[in-house]
Amino acid sequence: MTQKAPAINIRNNALKDTKGDKIFFVINACILGLLALIILYPLYFIVIASISDPDAVLGGQVVLAPVNITFEGYEKVFQRGDIWRGYLNTIIYTVVTVVLSLVVTIPAGWGLSRKTTPGKKFWMIYFIIPMFFGGGLIPFYNVMSSLKLINSAWSVILPAILSVWNLFMSKTFFESSIPEGMLEAARIDGAGKFRTFFSIVLPLSKAIIAVMALYYAVGQWNSYFNAMIFLQDENKYPLQLVLKEILIASESTVGGSGETILQQYRLANQLKYVSVIVSSLPVLCLYPFVQKYFAQGVMIGSLKG
Repeated sequence: MTQKAPAINIRNNALKDTKGDKIFFVINACILGLLALIILYPLYFIVIASISDPDAVLGGQVVLAPVNITFEGYEKVFQRGDIWRGYLNTIIYTVVTVVLSLVVTIPAGWGLSRKTTPGKKFWMIYFIIPMFFGGGLIPFYNVMSSLKLINSAWSVILPAILSVWNLFMSKTFFESSIPEGMLEAARIDGAGKFRTFFSIVLPLSKAIIAVMALYYAVGQWNSYFNAMIFLQDENKYPLQLVLKEILIASESTVGGSGETILQQYRLANQLKYVSVIVSSLPVLCLYPFVQKYFAQGVMIGSLKG
């Protein structure tokens, strides 16, 4: 007769945390909590300061909760037509930039990830050089001027459609995440390069596509320098540049406005906080929709095991 092996009580044999482990976890949690507080409190302060009485903010009374809640700053901002026009311009610039960036970055990353790509080493060096060396502002302006792009929306969009860092992240993602066996099976079934890319590679690349879209969207949404250099028509200003102009105007005395210097200073101080909320809120609302792809896309695209 065969004898049954004695059952092993896995629960009783499970490793238990030692006293040193517990102390480590407590210290680690305290450090992480402190870091989270250091990061989150300034954001929280901006929110409560934007709806508090400017005098209370200037007097240091606003610490943990808003004081004498007022929405005067938001009323002043949203009563301006240039704010809504800036929102529309920024949305257009961001959407067009994201679409063109994905059209350029994803296929380029896929091409650089293939060992059979002709001239792969040359293209790698070609893309690496601009990461470390730039021509400077004046040559950049001369190039845009020679292309007749001054005061054009394309002067804001075209320079932002390719990030070499994002390109290499996409390349590494494809190298580490797309099974070669699946590509070989597609070739055996008669699928060409375009059919393989659109039918197999893209459906497996949702994570990196979402991350690239987020990176490019945030970068373009927060961008103002190219617009400040190349745009001359205020009707084409993005939101960030509009808010910058509002802050500059609010910090100067305006003759005939009926407001004293102190009132203008109070308003300017509050507008600083309001402008941060107004410019950041759309991106904060967008992030939860791509958050589930974020960690996967970044980690797989950054490490090759």
